[in-house]
Formats: sequence, C-alpha cells, structure tokens
Amino acid sequence: MPLKIVFAGTPDFAALHLSSLIDSEHEVIAVYSQPDRPAGRGKKLQPSPVKQVALEHNIDVYQPVNFKDPADVAQLEALNADVMIVVAYGLLLPQSVLDAPKHGCLNVHASLLPRWRGAAPIQRCIEAGDKMTGITIMQMDAGLDTGDMLHKITTGITLDDTGGSLHDRLAAIGPQSLLATLAQLEAGELQPEKQNDAQANYAHKLKKEEALLDWSQNADDLALRVRAFNPFPVAFTLLGNDRIRVLKATALEKVTQLQPGTIAQVSADGIEVACAEGVLRLEQIQLAGKKAMMVADVINGQPNLFQANYVLASEL
Repeated sequence: MPLKIVFAGTPDFAALHLSSLIDSEHEVIAVYSQPDRPAGRGKKLQPSPVKQVALEHNIDVYQPVNFKDPADVAQLEALNADVMIVVAYGLLLPQSVLDAPKHGCLNVHASLLPRWRGAAPIQRCIEAGDKMTGITIMQMDAGLDTGDMLHKITTGITLDDTGGSLHDRLAAIGPQSLLATLAQLEAGELQPEKQNDAQANYAHKLKKEEALLDWSQNADDLALRVRAFNPFPVAFTLLGNDRIRVLKATALEKVTQLQPGTIAQVSADGIEVACAEGVLRLEQIQLAGKKAMMVADVINGQPNLFQANYVLASEL
C-alpha cells in the first residue's frame, strides 16, 4: 500500500530524492524546505531546489525557520503522514517532530554510517583518503546522525573522484536505496542495526579558510584536499597578493630540500611545489577573474607568471 510521505530537504542532492519519490507509487503530501535565501548578483530571494521541484508538482511547501513554535509542530502532525523523509534539510529536528509521523523520520545520509556523521561527509571521506563510501538510510533519533541503520548501498572512491563527482554518484544511487527501504517498511521487514559510536567521526562543515593549502603538510594530504574541495570551497594558494584556485593536483614522490611552498619546476605538465614531504604538481588552476585552465594553457598565455624559486604563501 502506498505511503503518505512528508519530505524535508533543501539542496540539489535532496531534490533528486524528492523527484524519485514523486515518480514512485508513494504519495508526497507535503514538503518542508529551508526559507528562501538571497542569491545571485541582485541578491534576490531564491527558492531552494527542493521547493522548486515541489512547486512544479503542486505540492504544498512549508518553510519554518525551526520547529520551536508549537504551531509548526501541530501543522506537521495534522498532515497525518506515514513517514517523513529527511535529506540534507539543514535543521536538527526536535523529538516532537521525529514522533509526528506514524513511522517517524527516515534520513538519507551520504556516507556509510557510523564512519562520517555531520554536515560534510562526502568531502571529508575523500580528504581522509577513504576507499569506500555510500548511502545509509537511518531511522532518525534526537542525536546527530546517531539513529539505527536501516539500509546501505556502497560505492568505491576512485583516484579521480572529486567532491563534485562523488556527490553526483551518491545522489544517483541514494534514491534507489531510499525506495528499497520504503518497500521494506511497507512489508514490515526492516531490520534496524545499532551504530557503533566508537567508529564514528564528525564531518565538520566546510569552511572557506581551510581551503588555503598549507605547504607545511605532505603532498599526499594536499592532493586529497584539492580533490575533496572541488567544486566547493575549492583549494587555493597565494602568489603575492593573488589568489590562485587549484582544481586538480597530483602528489609526486620527489625529495626536495626546498622550503615548503617554493616552486621547484614549471612545465606544461604543471607547477611543482615543495611540501613538507613530497611535491605537489598543480595541473588545473584558476586565476582571479579567469576561467579554470590547465597549467599548460596558463603558461602559454603568461609564461613569466610562475617561475622556479617563487614562493607560494600558506597564510592570508
């Protein structure tokens, strides 16, 4: 029997899951999303991707700032939903909300719990050098990503994966995991599994300042950060007062006596920068006001911009 679903989410990742539910046998009776935010040059209020999908399908949208007002909780209870699906909503839900639907709230989490809990599991797993990740469907409780696990689907992390490519792959496999979980819920076949808290790490929210490459670290770690932070917040370095964004880089097992941050070599293959251990070869960069380009194209246009022994800064 089809389920009556309330959906709560905000970004594109969530919108893809909402679209999948709309196309399924189930009935999405209402959508919750973050309040409209200013965006673009004109800073006009823009609806979230989830709200846009909901409006396209004539589904009622609710946008409480939080659920501290009892009226907002009462409104949710009045919907009489079978289950609430939460995907990157952006609010920590109180127990009153978790208890409102008949089967509570299920969360689609973009990692293999309990490995990465928190706001940025996709980027943090790449940054940590993990070889595997996936989607976990979880029964939500009052903690932060601490609820019982209901369903998992895995995917490997390749050496070419970035935060963007992994996001897109997880967004593609998440809906099938969600629908499989709902089928188990309908059939009464869910088998909740407790999380092992000892295996949990916190995936801190991404901050732009941590994208500044610290050349006193080793090249392998910096290469992982470049991949993890592409396309947001994008790793960067400083040449004088100029900020240079780094979108692709490779760690080289070279030994150098140069001070970390010193350019060791410039060629069509890239800009090789000394690190505490090894050398990081910058291969795709973006200069201020320019589009992202391979280093070979940059030095063709500005052959004297980067020279050996120039020093890239690690502090703003």
